[in-house]
Amino acid sequence: MGYSGEYAVRATGLKKSYGETQALKGVDIHVKTGTVLGVLGPNGAGKTTAVRILTTLLQPDAGTAEVAGVDVLAHPDQARRVIGLSGQYAAVDEILTGRENLIMFGQLYGLPKSIAKARATELLAQFGLTAAGDRILKTYSGGMRRRLDLAASLIVAPPVLVLDEPTTGLDPRSRADMWQVIENLVSDGTTVLLTTQYLEEADRLANEIVVIDHGLVIAKGTADELKTQLGGERLDISVADGSNLAEVEQSLQQLASTWGIAGNEVLVEPHTRRFTVPYPAGAAGLMQAVRDLDSVGIHPTDFSLRRPTLDDVFLQLTGHAAEDMEGDGSYE
Repeated sequence: MGYSGEYAVRATGLKKSYGETQALKGVDIHVKTGTVLGVLGPNGAGKTTAVRILTTLLQPDAGTAEVAGVDVLAHPDQARRVIGLSGQYAAVDEILTGRENLIMFGQLYGLPKSIAKARATELLAQFGLTAAGDRILKTYSGGMRRRLDLAASLIVAPPVLVLDEPTTGLDPRSRADMWQVIENLVSDGTTVLLTTQYLEEADRLANEIVVIDHGLVIAKGTADELKTQLGGERLDISVADGSNLAEVEQSLQQLASTWGIAGNEVLVEPHTRRFTVPYPAGAAGLMQAVRDLDSVGIHPTDFSLRRPTLDDVFLQLTGHAAEDMEGDGSYE
C-alpha cells in the first residue's frame, strides 16, 4: 500500500491541554513522503501527545491532522489502516510464539487467516526471526522482541510508520540492527515519523528534525542545518582532577567572555571531567587557546576542536543535555 502525495503526514496547529497544563500549544508536523522525520524534545515536551493524536489514540483540542491523505480526526478507522505504530514498549503477547503474535495482529487488522499466516512468514524472514518464529516470546531477547513489535506494526504494509522511541533500552548492537531495519523500510518507500531520545539515532536516520519543547516547535531543519545555526566549532577540554570542577568552570566562563562567548554556554560533564565551550577562532586559533587556558591555570589532559553536534544543538535550544531525557511520560 503506497502513497504518492508530497507529504505523507501533515499536522497543523495541534493543541492539547490536560487541565491547566498545555501539552501542545500549536504544533505543526510535516513529513515528506518516503523520508524520516526525527522528533526530539526533553521529557514532557509533548512528543508522545503529538504521536497519540496522529495515530488516532487521542483527540486534540484544536488543529488538523492528515496521514497518507486521510483526515485522522474525521476518519480514524480509515486512518488506522494506513498507519503502523511501534512504541518503546513491545505490544506483543509473551505466551504466544513470534509467528502466532504476527498472525494474531494480522487477524486483528481484518486479514483472512491464510493471508495473515503468509504475511507472518514474510515478516519473520524480513526481520531475521525465522529461526525463532516458533518459539514463545519469553525466550526472546529485548532486541528480538523489539524487532517483532516492529514487524507487527507492518502486518498490513502501511505507507506511514510511527516509531515512538523504538530503541529505548536496547544495547548498542541491537540498536544498530534496528537502525538498519528502519533504513531498509525507508528505502522501500515507507515514510517514518521517529521520536527518539538518542541524538545519534536522529543524526543517522532523519532526513529532517523537529525539536519540541514546552508544547512548541522551537527548531526544525536537517541535522546539518541545525548544527550550522550554532556557528563555530567546540573545544572539548578534559582535566585530571575532579575535585575542583567548579573553579575550572568559573575560569572557563571568564575566558569564554574574552572569546565573545556567554559564560552560560560552558557545558560541564562531571562524570567525565570534560568541559565543552564554543570557540569562534577555529583551528587557526588553537595555539592561542592553549596559551589562554594556561594563563588561567587550566592544564588539560585532553584537548580537541570539533564541529557542533546535535547534542550541542539540543543543549542550546532546551538548556540541558539530551542525556537527561527519559522519554515523554509527563502527559500520559
